[in-house]
Order: sequence, then structure tokens, then C-alpha cells
Amino acid sequence: MLELAGLYLIAINAVTFGAFALDKRAAGRRARRVPERRLLTLAALGGSPGALIGQQVLRHKTRKEPFRTWLWTIVGVQALGLAALAYLLPR
Repeated sequence: MLELAGLYLIAINAVTFGAFALDKRAAGRRARRVPERRLLTLAALGGSPGALIGQQVLRHKTRKEPFRTWLWTIVGVQALGLAALAYLLPR
């Protein structure tokens, strides 16, 4: 089960980073963009590390509001969830 969760996280983060890269490329070409809602949904589904890395590496959507605030809200909620899970798991 743990291996499956790890594979899921690797996959969702790769997809999220890829979506940021596609959107960055489309922005430069004035082509059809990846909707912000889709980028945030991917982050909420577990791809927030991929989103944050994509933001910094690609220098994409680093100042865009309210996108930035929503992304950091998702990261915060996920961090609280992980902390609660770690607290509740038997030792």
C-alpha cells in the first residue's frame, strides 16, 4: 500500500510539473493556456511539491495573485493534514 502511495505521489507531481511547463511554454507563444483551476486542482490532488518546484524552476506564476495565495493555502492544508496524520498514527 505504501509503495502504491509513493508511486501516486511521484506521478501526480510529475504531471503537475509538466502542466506548469506546458503553461509556461504556451504563455510565451500566446497559445492556449492550462487553466489556473486545473493547475490548482493538480496541486490539491497531491502535486503541490511539483507545483512549487515548477514555479521556481520555470519562474512561472510566482507573482500572480490570487493564484499564489491559493497555492500556498493548499500547501498549508496539506502540511496540517500530514502533521495530523503523523500525530494520529501509532508509534
